[in-house]
Amino acid sequence: MRHLASAALIALVGGAAAAGEVNITRAIASVTVETQGGAVEITRNQDTAAVIEGDFARIARPCPEFCIQPMTPVDGVRTVGELDVLAALQDPAALVVDGRVRPDWETGTIPGAINMPYTEMADRLHELGCEQDFDGYLCDPETVPSLVMFCNGPWCGQSPEAIRRIIKAGYPADKISYYRWGMQGWRMLGLTVAGGS
Repeated sequence: MRHLASAALIALVGGAAAAGEVNITRAIASVTVETQGGAVEITRNQDTAAVIEGDFARIARPCPEFCIQPMTPVDGVRTVGELDVLAALQDPAALVVDGRVRPDWETGTIPGAINMPYTEMADRLHELGCEQDFDGYLCDPETVPSLVMFCNGPWCGQSPEAIRRIIKAGYPADKISYYRWGMQGWRMLGLTVAGGS
């Protein structure tokens, strides 16, 4: 995953769509990802007067529950940004995982992400290629996918908790990345959201 972003972005530049006023980067206007429902083009909102609305616009939420999360939830896990998420969506050896509970996921997610709620993920590692044993799972670092985990944003503890739980269950920490800005950052940048309202 370390070199994934640069390799995938080089590949994306060649297939960049016609530039709009609001691009992803100077060279990339859009990224197309395959989802279960078909291809989805990820762009940024072209309305330069657009603002965040709803729950993601709320900046003051009580802690505990909405405490600011650390940059790195566990040693060995890499914190990544939006370009890394886009690269992972293009990589067949990676999965972008929305660790939020289903009611949060149903409000919209990153196109191409799969939903594995933090409350279930440590019990579902067999779906990621791990083999169950008596003390948890055996997860071969050579065969399990690289994961990019996210939730609602820097104040959301769902994906950090999922990361801690799956590492404890046997998933290799160096195969996990954390998109700390989550849906709040994704929406703040006007990137395409799948599902929800």
